[in-house]
Amino acid sequence: MTFPDTAPNAVQPPEAIRIDSLHKWYGDFHALRDINLTVREGERVVVCGPSGSGKSTMIRCINRLERHEQGRIFVEGHELTDNTKDITAIRREVGMVFQQFNLFPHLTVLQNLTLAPLRAKKMPKRDAESLAMQYLERVKIPDQAGKYPTQLSGGQQQRVAIARSLCMKPRIMLFDEPTSALDPEMIAEVLEVMIDLAREGMTMICVTHEMGFARTVADTMVFMDNGEIVESAAPGNFFEAPKSDRTKLFLSQILSH
Repeated sequence: MTFPDTAPNAVQPPEAIRIDSLHKWYGDFHALRDINLTVREGERVVVCGPSGSGKSTMIRCINRLERHEQGRIFVEGHELTDNTKDITAIRREVGMVFQQFNLFPHLTVLQNLTLAPLRAKKMPKRDAESLAMQYLERVKIPDQAGKYPTQLSGGQQQRVAIARSLCMKPRIMLFDEPTSALDPEMIAEVLEVMIDLAREGMTMICVTHEMGFARTVADTMVFMDNGEIVESAAPGNFFEAPKSDRTKLFLSQILSH
């Protein structure tokens, strides 16, 4: 399935995320170099590039898991600063799913999902459990609610992690290589959930090497290398007529496997 292109004369949706001249260092290592990116509400952006190119660092800066030293980040019109109130407000809008599932092993699936709504939103327990079951239905594993994470497959654990993020009702979802830790047979079930979210219009930034998924859901492809955005284009142009030699080399390597 593919998603229809936006009509050329359509009014653009509001900005969901804007990154202006972003730089990030780890000591002397310049991890992000002059990153500029705008993501609009409902837009699906897939970020790819070789290992160590800055992809994960960039999206971790969006919800302040990494602190940027230079430049500005706006999420839903709010600038991300050192102010903890700003960070908390932005994290309420932004869900994130990592390579590792980061589930609490001593809590059941249902307890993992209800923890944040109970603590952060002060939601009544019955409402939190009802919400959790709603999202477990959405990721197609409601029958796993009473199990512990170690009793689930990797694909099931990642679907729980997605449902956990959705329980906070984010307006934006960030995915940091969500299938890279999974066995091949489990990847499809996680991508299916992400495709469903895309169909429903969720604003998404996804770091992934799954180019079939990218062709299916992306409005915009972003290629990063050496801490820079080298190329940004619609999927058709990106895959069929990449402009940069670095992009061409990356695609020739990844699409040949």
